[in-house]
Amino acid sequence: MPTFDVMPKRKRISIFKLGRLWVLKHFFDDKEIFKALLEYYNQDQYRFEFKSTYARNNSLKILERNGFDYDLVEDLKGYMVQLPKSAKYAPILKNSVAFKETINERIFVMKDLAAVEEAVGLGAKIYEGEIRF
Repeated sequence: MPTFDVMPKRKRISIFKLGRLWVLKHFFDDKEIFKALLEYYNQDQYRFEFKSTYARNNSLKILERNGFDYDLVEDLKGYMVQLPKSAKYAPILKNSVAFKETINERIFVMKDLAAVEEAVGLGAKIYEGEIRF
């Protein structure tokens, strides 16, 4: 009976360019991966931040070695959603890598396209405007 070598499915992570930073938000089941990236973790923002190309590329190598593929996202269109300021936003904030408040609304950059779909299901609308993070 033939056996087939099945490649384990690799997880995909989106890494976003926000101004001069590259950021990612992901919960790593493997504590060793988290430890390897710990110097880049921003506790206040609950995300990893890479301030240089070297830091980003070094982290990408760690991710690749640990079974992750990644998308480098510079154009945020399609990843941003908006909510009125009066709306409850905790479930959306939890899956966002960044957010900004304007006079009437909150705008979020979601960690991946599945998080965008979930946010829309929770009442957010896709944000089509221009905004800097």
